[in-house]
Amino acid sequence: MESYKTEKIRNVSLLAHGSAGKTSLVEAMLFATGAINRLGRVEDGTTIADFDEEERERKISLATALVPCEWKGGKINALDTPGYADFIGEVRQAVRVSEGAMILVDSVAGVEVGTEVVWAIAEEAELPRMVVINKMDRENANFDQAMESLRTKFDVSFVPFQLPLGSQSDFRGVIDLVGMKAFEGPGANETAIPAEFQDLVQEYRLNLVEAAAEADDELIMKYLEGEELTGQEIEAGLKAGIQAGAIVPVLCTAATASLGIQPLMDAIVAYLPSPLEAGAVTVQNLATDQEESLAVSEASPLTALIFKTTADPFMGKLSYFRVYSGAMSSDTRVLNTRSGQEERIGHILVMRGKDQLPVDKLLPGDMGAVAKLSDTLTGDTLCDKGQPFHLPGIEFPNPLHSVAVSPKTQADSAKLNTVLTRIVEEDPSMRWYNEPSTRQTILAGMGDAHIDIAVRRMARKFSLDVLISEPKVPYKETITKISSARYRHKKQTGGAGQFGEVEMRLEPLPRDSGFEYKWEVFGGAISSSFRPSIEKGIKGVMEQGVIAGYPVVDIMAAVVDGKEHPVDSKDIAFQIAGREAFKQAILSGGPVLLEPVYNMRIVVPEQFMGDVLGDLNTRRAQVQGMDQERGNSIVTAQSPLAEIQRYSADLRSLTQGRGYYSIELSHYQNVPAHIAQQITEAAKKEKSQQ
Repeated sequence: MESYKTEKIRNVSLLAHGSAGKTSLVEAMLFATGAINRLGRVEDGTTIADFDEEERERKISLATALVPCEWKGGKINALDTPGYADFIGEVRQAVRVSEGAMILVDSVAGVEVGTEVVWAIAEEAELPRMVVINKMDRENANFDQAMESLRTKFDVSFVPFQLPLGSQSDFRGVIDLVGMKAFEGPGANETAIPAEFQDLVQEYRLNLVEAAAEADDELIMKYLEGEELTGQEIEAGLKAGIQAGAIVPVLCTAATASLGIQPLMDAIVAYLPSPLEAGAVTVQNLATDQEESLAVSEASPLTALIFKTTADPFMGKLSYFRVYSGAMSSDTRVLNTRSGQEERIGHILVMRGKDQLPVDKLLPGDMGAVAKLSDTLTGDTLCDKGQPFHLPGIEFPNPLHSVAVSPKTQADSAKLNTVLTRIVEEDPSMRWYNEPSTRQTILAGMGDAHIDIAVRRMARKFSLDVLISEPKVPYKETITKISSARYRHKKQTGGAGQFGEVEMRLEPLPRDSGFEYKWEVFGGAISSSFRPSIEKGIKGVMEQGVIAGYPVVDIMAAVVDGKEHPVDSKDIAFQIAGREAFKQAILSGGPVLLEPVYNMRIVVPEQFMGDVLGDLNTRRAQVQGMDQERGNSIVTAQSPLAEIQRYSADLRSLTQGRGYYSIELSHYQNVPAHIAQQITEAAKKEKSQQ
């Protein structure tokens, strides 16, 4: 594949609810451009974009696929994203490196919950959007109803650029309202607009011309004065309106029948911005620690963003990148601004699904991949060593669903951490960590399907079988009042004895203060050389807990008095004395359990609001506020983690799959006494069985 100039490139994210036909549309684009000579089918597992074994089995996209289509002397980098909610991180990766978004809507279903989610992501990124009403050949397909659902849900100006020629089984092509011609059949043969459509076409054409005029001050004056706009002026006005976000064009296709595909690609090239038109790129100059703007030019210093990482069975680690300025060439060296390490760029590859097409150089705005970068992760910036610039990374959502993972066999224990690291490298919307308070290894993702696929990938790619279970809640222990205790450790059973006596005062500290250790011994009752020994004994208890086995936090421990023996006092004696005095003081200090509380933002259609609020009441949640937004109810609440560990599945069930939410840790609070008692009793029972 050749290197394309920046002005000839279009980077477009295909976004939609699941099963709207994104992958089929990309396949039809490849077929129309001659890149493939046979149209693959999602149902048969033969499409270019869904090449992963898991995708072919499930017949849905699970990861973003980069699929470049060469069209009329230019290149459209289509990023086919998953539509299933659990894989929203993949959508964010694609949107970060695109100048435009193409949002597909099913001609029967109209706007669905996934449509709203991806729309919000594209809007947040301020991407120009176009809507494609797909599957116009489906039974019950209805262009007008799909348009109505768009206008009901989103507060923007939707302007049809095309009308369908027929519908359902009679759908045979599209009418282009800009060029005023019709395109029929898979070959998009140009024909005259049929007579029966003339009145409808004139009505929609008038709306389109008005929209074009309103996007430009000079055009609106000309239009209001009764002058007719030229075709060139209409196109220029529409393009300006789209790129400003004032107009969202609507087109129609039937991807599996290859209808409307060529006019769609023409519209992408004509109306969505090239990387050059998107303007200069904002970077941080690491030498000066100041923000700068770099021209989108080959003459500018190199900046490239790694937006995706995969493990290829033959090539090893593959890092997908987007060039923002300068040029990326094969057999060069670049700097990773995060790690400070130099990386060698070997062969540059243009990816088309899993196919790898070698290229010597990629110019600004283009995308490719490189194998075997040793220290580079998703979100990293690569640049010239002598001119270090850093690009903003990719923001991933907080995980919603966690499991505890453990290897099936003891022999696999050694590679668990390594494999989890590789899985998270491929999918940064997942996290893994060792939770010290529960002594579990936690894998967190966006939902049960997300976790399930990660577990299957571990087995298939890395030959590691794991067991998963519901994680324990990471409670913490603390005290509520000042307390003190004195403990004497004395051991004399032949040989050298042990002696140490410690008096200690504990005080509760404000939440998240951690641990303070003070030495208030006066008059030499205990030598200060034993100060670290006592602290070591205390910290040993803090890790293990006192009432239920969870870490002790937010506490000040002061050693105030004690005794020592000139011969028998030694480190171990004061460790034990400090440990036991601390335990006793905890028990007399009004000990409580603390639990993590999360902020929640829940978005549901209005008809499910009552069910969702009722369910939250059963979860000890506190509703903070409620709002309405274009047919949806938005609930903000706080809930203990113990009550929402499986909320993703429960919300799906409550709202017929139409609700979604996000969470983030807010604070720790006291566990109610009756629940704390149950947790403490369960911990004692578990300990006795070990």
